Amino acid sequence: MIEQDILRRFLFTELGIRGEWVKLETSWQAAKQHQQGATNVQQQLGQALAAVVMLSATIKFAGSLILQAQGDGDFKTLVAQTTHDRRIRGLVRSNGNVPDGSLEAMFGNGRLVLTIEPDNGEPYQGIVALQGVSLAGALENYFTQSEQLNTRLWLFANETTAAGLLIQELPAQNSDRLDWQRIEILADTLTEKELLELDCDQLLYRLFNEEHVRLFDAEPVEFKCTCSRLKIERTLRALGRMELEDILQERGNIEVDCEFCSAQYHFDKIDMESLLKQEGIAIESETRH
Repeated sequence: MIEQDILRRFLFTELGIRGEWVKLETSWQAAKQHQQGATNVQQQLGQALAAVVMLSATIKFAGSLILQAQGDGDFKTLVAQTTHDRRIRGLVRSNGNVPDGSLEAMFGNGRLVLTIEPDNGEPYQGIVALQGVSLAGALENYFTQSEQLNTRLWLFANETTAAGLLIQELPAQNSDRLDWQRIEILADTLTEKELLELDCDQLLYRLFNEEHVRLFDAEPVEFKCTCSRLKIERTLRALGRMELEDILQERGNIEVDCEFCSAQYHFDKIDMESLLKQEGIAIESETRH
């Protein structure tokens, strides 16, 4: 059976090292159909989606993990998001022609931001410079600076598939330096063709057949946008009555399109009056107390 749209975790049972593998096909196609961009822009989105799925599996949380790259170059914005239960979405914004090459060539002067948004609790954010040859390298730099954990990633994407491999030291365990170096050298023999085409067990056997590796059950990944009318209403309320009334006077209604999934939300004058009345009730209630 061909493995697709799944995450697999694995563990080197005699070493303080863990790993993850992900392959996205249907979910990758669904995510990118709503985004416009040249081939190299789309490939960065595929790599980012593979990355956030693997990164989310390195932490225990309920909520969302968001990777955002922004710069002043031709590639303006890259966003990839996953929930803790592996529901992904992403977006890109760029000029017509984005040059191939390093991250600096594509994004110019930029930064990479990783944000954890728990369902309950305060968000956590880590920021590093957007530098290096690849997104994988920038993320490795993030872990070196922020988490101080040896971490390596391999990320590839083409028209049909986005895939990734991650190896990482286990937190609070001092893996032997020579053990880490051996696993890293073996993983570095990985080719783009192997990562995009092989199933997980085949890949792990090809790379680490002399190691003791425990492979865990597959976890499904799907494209699913988290937008909703309720969330759009909250955003509109934040604009305030005066601005909303100005928009309605100019346009007659308010149209909001989701940048991730192209869903359209329509609000006419009656909808907005109802929304603003709800806001007024909430404010009045708070004043009384």
